[in-house]
Amino acid sequence: MEKYILFYFLALIAEIIGTISGFGSSILFVPIASLYFDFKIVLGITAIFHVFSNISKIYLFKNTINKNIVIKLGIPAVVSVIVGAVLSNYVPQKELELGMNIFIVLIALLLIKYSKMTLEQSDKNLFIGGTISGFLAGIIGTGGSIRGLTLAAFNLEKNVFIATSALIDFGVDFSRAVVYYLNGFILKEYLFIIPILLLISIVGTWIGKLILNKISQDFFKNIVLIVIILTAIFRVVNYISSLNINKLQ
Repeated sequence: MEKYILFYFLALIAEIIGTISGFGSSILFVPIASLYFDFKIVLGITAIFHVFSNISKIYLFKNTINKNIVIKLGIPAVVSVIVGAVLSNYVPQKELELGMNIFIVLIALLLIKYSKMTLEQSDKNLFIGGTISGFLAGIIGTGGSIRGLTLAAFNLEKNVFIATSALIDFGVDFSRAVVYYLNGFILKEYLFIIPILLLISIVGTWIGKLILNKISQDFFKNIVLIVIILTAIFRVVNYISSLNINKLQ
């Protein structure tokens, strides 16, 4: 139990950052969790953690949810996350993990370079954004950054943005949690961490909400993205190092 204390602390940080940035905690939580667990176990843990996290956000950010966006972005996201989650059972674990880290580095660099970039407000972009974000969430565990970019085009007030995103993400995470369970990614020996992650999701969302009202969101988001890039690069280097060690053996 003691070896997981740092993991719980980092999960709390990921939840706070995910709330403030609007990207969701998975872009940081997945690389963190992969330091402690096999990657396919990480997918299962992440899905359950996010179900709790999104319930917390929906409760704490009691603003009007944009139902039109939820339907047009959420439905394709839920359908595609199921497809991605099913496929995750057939892709080798190491390749999945490498793909996840490369994707995170690329999307974080894109978000820093084009920090003011917004998409056109259209049903087509809602469908495309929902489909891509859902599929990535299913197969590599994180797609919130794509969903965040899509939602940003609609200039939603911060709290409405977070609540709308959380409701969509709830459908995505609940759906993939079911598929991951059927895939065997959610194992009994790891269920003891779930109640603690539930508490972390509530506390992290609450702290994130407090901080959100006191700082520049754009400035903090750039700091967050730099941390995310460094984390993902570390994981890619670690992966390459493990390949070299295996060759020497």
